[in-house]
Order: sequence, then C-alpha cells, then structure tokens
Amino acid sequence: MAVKICIIGCGALGSVIAGHLARLEEVEVHAYDVSRDHTRAIAERGLRISGAADFVARLHATPLASEIPPCDFGIFATKSIHTRAAIEQTAHIFGNSSAVCSVQNGLGNEEIISERVRYVIRGAAGFGVHMEGPGHAVLEFNGDIWIGPFEPSGTPYAMVKQLAVMTNRAGLRFVPMRDARSAQWTKLVFNAAANPVGALTGLHHGAAARFAPTAALYETLLQEGEAVARALGIALHPDPRQISKEGAAAPTKRKASMLVDVLSRRPTEVDFINGAIADLGEKLGVPVPMNRALWQLIKGLEYSWTDPS
Repeated sequence: MAVKICIIGCGALGSVIAGHLARLEEVEVHAYDVSRDHTRAIAERGLRISGAADFVARLHATPLASEIPPCDFGIFATKSIHTRAAIEQTAHIFGNSSAVCSVQNGLGNEEIISERVRYVIRGAAGFGVHMEGPGHAVLEFNGDIWIGPFEPSGTPYAMVKQLAVMTNRAGLRFVPMRDARSAQWTKLVFNAAANPVGALTGLHHGAAARFAPTAALYETLLQEGEAVARALGIALHPDPRQISKEGAAAPTKRKASMLVDVLSRRPTEVDFINGAIADLGEKLGVPVPMNRALWQLIKGLEYSWTDPS
C-alpha cells in the first residue's frame, strides 16, 4: 500500500521535493498550490526539475484541497505568511496518525500547524531553488534538510526517521535529528542577515557579503541572532557565517528570497525572521536593535506599496 504524501505549497522548494518523491513507486504524491497555472502545467506536462537534477515527474497537483485524499505525511513549503490559511484549508487531510513537516523559513510555522494537526516535525532547508515558470523548478544546488520532532507535539522520532528514509531514497538529503532546533536557528540567523539586507539594498548575496558596509551589517545581525539563541540554550550548528561564505562564493548571483518578494511587491516573511528574533530578544532581555530596525524598515517598505496618503 502506497504511502501518501501531500506537499502544501508547490513553489520552488516544494516542487523539488514533490518531484523527487514522485519517482518512488511506493509513494503517492499530491501537491496543493493555489496557482492554477502551475497546477495545470503539472497536470498537462508533468513537473519539470532542472539544474542540479534533470527529470520530469508525474504527480497529482491541484488548487483544490477537497481533491486531496487523506495522507500519511504532509510537507509544508509555503511562504510563512500563508501557513495559517494553508493549514486551515488542508487540515482535514491529516488524521491522528499523520505527521506534518515544515521546511519553511523563520519561526512560528510549527506552532500554527500544531493548532490543527496532532504530530508536527520541525525542519530547515539548505537548498538553492527558484521557479523558471509554471510546472518548472530549477534546483540551483542540492543541500540538506534537517528535520526533528516539534517538541510540544510529542511527535515520535520514528515518524521523523520514516520520512527521512523515504525522501533520501528519492535522491534528497533529509537529515533526521532528535533536536533540530540548532539547524533551524542556524538557518534563521543566516536569513535574518542575508534577507533584509538584500531586500533593502537590491544586492545579491555575494555582492552584499563582499561590500564592507553591508558585510559589517551582516555581522551585527548574526551576533544579535546568536545572542538570542544562546539565551534560549540553543547551540548553532553549523556556523551561519560558513553558510554566508559558501553562498557568497557561488558562481551564480543568488538573490535573497526577500529581495525577490520585494521586487515583485509581495508581502515578505520578515515577521517570521527578523520580527521573530526581535520579539524573542526583547522578551528575554537580549539587545536586538538592528533586527528590530530592519523589521521596521521592511514593514515600512511594504506599506509604501499601498500608496498611503
């Protein structure tokens, strides 16, 4: 009997995960995405993955959650700002023995999902991906996805390992951990530096990391994030500076996802990244003035798109 997995949010990262899993005979993949152009393209031509991997996968993709059968696992890959709406639309897919894994940016997604789902898995992704067009995702570089139980949900570690085994057989690199907070916070702290700086300056990551004024801003943001993690008893691994260094050395000009959102005048994930660090830091008595300032600037930029009087 096939294991049923639903990918919620079949954008770039979700498409790469869905496409790989769809190649397994023992897995039945369903993709839920609000883009009718994207789901229609997948239905008509298959899901194309190019770049570091090159294949076309066949799977069931739909913009209608009512068309998805009960699933054993869910993988949330939506933008964090859409998590609440997405879980409200898809919660009926998951029963008491199902587990839902978030591979999203920032903090707070697992808490939102756990309001509607019994077992939740926290995760952090180290992929470089982008959409080339409807039905076509580009894998710029293959990275790890670290997953572990979301502690308040009491998720059995066996569920985490089962998901990792399946995804790894599909050619992905899911790393099961009993405590995935270190990986999640490493990605968070890196994103809190790279995303708002890129979004506000228009610089790709390599340019911002090599330009002294923005490199200094990166370091200040990294130090603030590290200080909040220490106050929570979370040891970062690996060093977010290593992630920054590797990204800056990439042959392609990598734009932060927040910069891509700003260029398209879409709401960003800043509340779940810099806003989350600023909120926690202020609650814990850890100075976080730069994270708060960049959160304010990004929110002001978003507000400017409304043409305020």
